[in-house]
Amino acid sequence: MALFSRANSNTFSLLNNCYCRKFTIGTNRLKSRNCVSISTTLRNKNKLGPDTMFETEINRRRDEACRSLLIQVHSSKSHNDLYRYCTEFGPILGMHHYCSNNNNYILVEFEDMLPVSKIMSSASFGNKDNIVSVKSSILWFKKGQITSKKNIQKVIPLSVTNGCMPPTDKEVAKLMFDAKTTSGQIILLYEALKLTDLEIRLRFHAAQHLEQYFSGLFDNIRVLPFGSSINGFGRKRCDLDLVVVPDNAENDMTSRLIFHSKYMAHDNRLKTKEFLNILAMTMQNLIPGILNVRKILEARVPIIKFCYDYTQIECDLSATNMTAIYMTELLYLYGEIDWRVRPLVIAIRVWAKSQELTSNVPGQWITNFPLTLLVLFYLQQKKILPSLKTLKLYASRSDARYAESGGIDCTFLRDISKLPADYKYKLNQDNLETLLHGFFEYYSTFNFQTYGICIREGVKIRKPSRSPLHITNPLETTLNVCKNVNLYELDHIISKSHNALYTLETDDKSKSNSWGIMNILKLNNIMNVRKSNSTREQINEQLSENHSYVNTEKFEDSEVDEAKTKKKETA
Repeated sequence: MALFSRANSNTFSLLNNCYCRKFTIGTNRLKSRNCVSISTTLRNKNKLGPDTMFETEINRRRDEACRSLLIQVHSSKSHNDLYRYCTEFGPILGMHHYCSNNNNYILVEFEDMLPVSKIMSSASFGNKDNIVSVKSSILWFKKGQITSKKNIQKVIPLSVTNGCMPPTDKEVAKLMFDAKTTSGQIILLYEALKLTDLEIRLRFHAAQHLEQYFSGLFDNIRVLPFGSSINGFGRKRCDLDLVVVPDNAENDMTSRLIFHSKYMAHDNRLKTKEFLNILAMTMQNLIPGILNVRKILEARVPIIKFCYDYTQIECDLSATNMTAIYMTELLYLYGEIDWRVRPLVIAIRVWAKSQELTSNVPGQWITNFPLTLLVLFYLQQKKILPSLKTLKLYASRSDARYAESGGIDCTFLRDISKLPADYKYKLNQDNLETLLHGFFEYYSTFNFQTYGICIREGVKIRKPSRSPLHITNPLETTLNVCKNVNLYELDHIISKSHNALYTLETDDKSKSNSWGIMNILKLNNIMNVRKSNSTREQINEQLSENHSYVNTEKFEDSEVDEAKTKKKETA
């Protein structure tokens, strides 16, 4: 037993030394390439043409992450001292402050990679014993002598203060109530709930944080965010989806010396599960900030779930799942084609959550991804969005993409300026209010028993399965993304759509303390509290004038904190 313990300790020591050594090597490699390696993020080796709009955005965000350090500080007041200290290593572009779990952090972005390398070389591990001494891009800023102000002409202001705090229900209700129109309510809701620039930066920094560690074990490996965090449909505090993929950067083929390596087939499910098992063990024992690691390796797409302590965000990590990256790009493209797409999707998602149609736990109910496909399909019927078939028709040779695992064709037009005139000049000018009404009307009368949803074709199709709800995966066409949804949940969706349509049609702003989408989002109760507050103040003023006493307990503020009821179990 002692021998096993010693061997296990030696193993972790070896991995630890490997990480510390490879972190510096990996940082220097990024510096020497001037972050050129990120340009291969989504490109095949033989892809022609410049980066697409989506690839350019991913590369820009990854470049920001490479040039940034996340530093825990005592408070936001440490900003000036931290700035003076960090500028001794190199010029700073921006500093972003936020709070998480009662801790203060500042994300510092430098102009290039050189200051990051210098800081990583000069930082220490402190005087703590029994720690895993692994270098990372997340550091503490300890109290000490105030840095000299010489050669510092000015201190740049904090770009964001508490930028990760989601708005409260009362704040959202106030925005909704003060809006001029229902369309205005939808836009304000989207602006209040969408991911901020800081939140996107932090998600890419989390991916870069993992990538730095994994580079200690594997060369030419990347960790990429995908899903709602990237496609523009994400809300504050949404989960972060990550995927580990091999880097397709070209090797130096002139060298006559070649590394010995082990072959791993990316389409081998068993090998993928074993690979993720190794990563999970490493993450749990060696990487700071990774908490509550759970291996879900028997799912259709094996994943590792964990909590990222520095942002308190739940994360899912998969391997070699390039189809998910291309699906993210497709949804991102649809969001860029028309400005109304993202606000409408966010409004429908918030509505579904308020009506308990979606849940944070897996089960027999619809999730955000197929819900988004329902919105996109409806907008295709309104001639606002093209079908995937149309995007494929106008694709060029440079748009060709294939997911190596499964050989799935992910080719579609990636330059929206080349779309047909009908979609470029937006013949449909319906406002968001009209589109929201139309969405509920369309699906409250849709024949789900006979037809399925397919944004690839852009028209309803005959259901190829007996599932109550069939929504075809746009890229993997043999998959039904709603296979888990049972008949009860489908009826629930139809019923709630009927109710929402009726509520919107019978809304009378002049006779209600809530109006527009407030009623279907269950924000009316919060505004009733506001109304009761004003009523109480009027009563107290009258009582004060009459110099009389009364029991005012019944007029006290009632906090609106509706308990989240569990989903009903069905046979």
